[in-house]
Amino acid sequence: MAALIAENFRFLSLFFKSKDVMIFNGLVALGTVGSEELFSVVAFNCPCSPARNYIYGLAAIGVPALALFLIGVIWNNHTWNLVAECHKRGTKNFSAAATFLLFGSIMGRASVAPITWSVISLLRGEAYICALSEFVKPSSLDKFPSESGAEVLAKFPCRDVPANLTKFRDEVTRRLRYESQLFGWLLIGIVAVLVFLTKCLKHCCSPLSYRQEAYWAQYRSNEDKLFRRTAEVHSRILAAKNVKQFFGFVALDKEEKELVQEFPVEGVQPSPQWNAITGVYIYRENKGFPLYSRLHKWAKGVEGNGPTPEGHELLFLAS
Repeated sequence: MAALIAENFRFLSLFFKSKDVMIFNGLVALGTVGSEELFSVVAFNCPCSPARNYIYGLAAIGVPALALFLIGVIWNNHTWNLVAECHKRGTKNFSAAATFLLFGSIMGRASVAPITWSVISLLRGEAYICALSEFVKPSSLDKFPSESGAEVLAKFPCRDVPANLTKFRDEVTRRLRYESQLFGWLLIGIVAVLVFLTKCLKHCCSPLSYRQEAYWAQYRSNEDKLFRRTAEVHSRILAAKNVKQFFGFVALDKEEKELVQEFPVEGVQPSPQWNAITGVYIYRENKGFPLYSRLHKWAKGVEGNGPTPEGHELLFLAS
């Protein structure tokens, strides 16, 4: 199992160049592997009944993968930036390339966990064997009893078969496990090739040099950390002022008192400012100078979201 996990982490590492993103997605993959193992040990129980095996086996692979994919879409900030963009400004400023790039980024990140789940399920083989055991042709098994059919084959995953059929059960299990693992390795190879080609295309089409792209990634990370930290302090101070106004006093600890004294908060930002810094951001330049985020763009006083005579869209999405 340790070798299997190692192989999957080597595969997943092809997805990501950013250390923070790699660590996050590595944890996602590790959690998915652990969840799949727990599911196989505790929850997976093949019904060993014709027609039910197929539905149950496919559901065991597909339904958790679908759930993990939807969770990945929900957790992706680009998803809600896109929702905000469509709600506030529409997509009229987006070219087809920018829209494709955005959806590709969302779908690519959301696919890490479901692909990991599917690969591990196929390499283990239990769900695949459960789903397809009844479809093995009896004629492909040497000297298989003619009176036995799909109903007997459907019981092979549960090993609840007569002693004279044990060797056939082993043969069917070995054959289906081979097919399942083959599909698992093929899935790894196909996804790895797609990721490699996507990375090559991204860097070939990128308007940024390697160093500027690295700087942009550092800027986004620092801006996000500082914004969250400042927003937390700002909201705490504002809440303290409102609570004090209601009760006449506010119970603050020593650290909070220092924050209130050091950072006077006069009010809240108006909605137009929040709308200006919220939404999808495609890398743009204005008069030759880069604008690294919506907040950066707002701070520089640049208006609009689409191409203008003084600023042009370079169709490069923040990863």
